[in-house]
Amino acid sequence: MAIMEISIVPIGTKNASVSKHVAQSLKILETEKEITYKLHPMGTVIEADSLNKLLEVAKKMHEAVLSGEIKRVVTSIKIDDRKDKKLSMLGKIKSVKNKLDKEWIQ
Repeated sequence: MAIMEISIVPIGTKNASVSKHVAQSLKILETEKEITYKLHPMGTVIEADSLNKLLEVAKKMHEAVLSGEIKRVVTSIKIDDRKDKKLSMLGKIKSVKNKLDKEWIQ
């Protein structure tokens, strides 16, 4: 498994809101099979079985926003690709929460 955080920012929009452009990129995720994603306020985290799949999806999302009225897009990507054990979004969150609970008990 590999995990990617992606943030797509259209440049040169007519107003400050970019949510309709973010929605365009998320429509790509709704059509993809074998991925899991979670939207958060500053980007989207995507989980897939391979790094290649994540990069393919990132390109599609980037291009979806770049089509139409938007002529420039800045896309930031962070990737976590681990081979020594199974990796998942939920597993990463549980790991941190477990450590927090232990610290708070002491």
